[in-house]
Amino acid sequence: MLHFERSEFDARVAKARAAMKKEGLDALLLFAQESTYYLTGYDTMGFVFFQCAVMTADDEPLTLLTRRPDLEQARRTSTFTDIRLWYDAPGMDPSRELMAILEEKGLKGARVGIELRAFGLTANNYELVRQRLDGWCTLVDASHLVRALRVIKSPAEIAYVRRSAELADKSLLAMLAAAGPGVFEGKIVAAGAVPQFEGGGDVPPSGPVLGSGDRALLVRSATGYRHLDSVDQLTMEFAASYRHYCVCLMRTISIGRANPEQQRMFDVTLDAITAMTDAARIGNTIGAIDDAHRAVFDKGGYGHARLSACGYSLGATYRPSWMDVPPMIFSGNDTPVEAGMTLFLHAILIDAPKNLAMSIGYTILTTEGAPEVLTAVKPEYITKA
Repeated sequence: MLHFERSEFDARVAKARAAMKKEGLDALLLFAQESTYYLTGYDTMGFVFFQCAVMTADDEPLTLLTRRPDLEQARRTSTFTDIRLWYDAPGMDPSRELMAILEEKGLKGARVGIELRAFGLTANNYELVRQRLDGWCTLVDASHLVRALRVIKSPAEIAYVRRSAELADKSLLAMLAAAGPGVFEGKIVAAGAVPQFEGGGDVPPSGPVLGSGDRALLVRSATGYRHLDSVDQLTMEFAASYRHYCVCLMRTISIGRANPEQQRMFDVTLDAITAMTDAARIGNTIGAIDDAHRAVFDKGGYGHARLSACGYSLGATYRPSWMDVPPMIFSGNDTPVEAGMTLFLHAILIDAPKNLAMSIGYTILTTEGAPEVLTAVKPEYITKA
């Protein structure tokens, strides 16, 4: 069930171990599901319980500590050969099993990195680990270590990203075809899901963000689908996911009849995302993309309606978010643009006093030259009558 060649996983682990040695780490406690998927192919939602992979700086095999229901999941979807289990019981504390693994590996007194920035490590579980290891070894926040490696995509990863982009295009076209006056929002969402699943895609890690009327101004999904009015606006933001690699698209359209103010908002939004795309080049920083975003909107008189950030990195992610951060795209972020990044750029206007929204978003691949927009459906101001 591995979705990459074994040599690709071996190369990733080698890079991670080289980074560990550079930072003086003897071991790394992996709590981010994205990290274990990247390093071993392990594919599960079991990270919502206590789950940790231990990687030492030497060539010893990685060890996974997980619950019994994930045993076959680990055996059949990953390169793990050393899998340890903890069992549900009253007063169970899996940090005991984790410490036993670390003792076995001779890590007493060692410098041990830990992924704190992870949905797979809740505050109470971190406290169990912290208290268990306090004075036994030195814990160091190493949330950035594997994350930094994952930002730059390999050719094999980019192939999956391109497949996800194809599914995103098909999904957007299906939603646009389904939209119109009086249509139930849920029907539009369902139309967009069909090409994704029929094309072999995964359930996206969040969303979609889809809303009309007042809900068109929202940038987070919210319950309560409604029927579109005869004259309305509709915002659609979603991720397509293939082998967990996400590509995002975002559009706002008019329903019933065109709105001159929204047309003006579209024009400046298109100018903004065009400038943002051009700024996403080697030699610039991630922050320069947002500087371009701000400059266009502010000059156009929409500074009050723009957001304070304009996108983020994408990759292979699990619930609850398709956002694969850092990096976030905000002014002052000095992360350099490098070839092989997949970035979701979004230019969004939310004019609350006028109850109007406009948005364009798409995913790019950074290259040695001009960035590549991965999706084929071009932004345009659409009215569905």
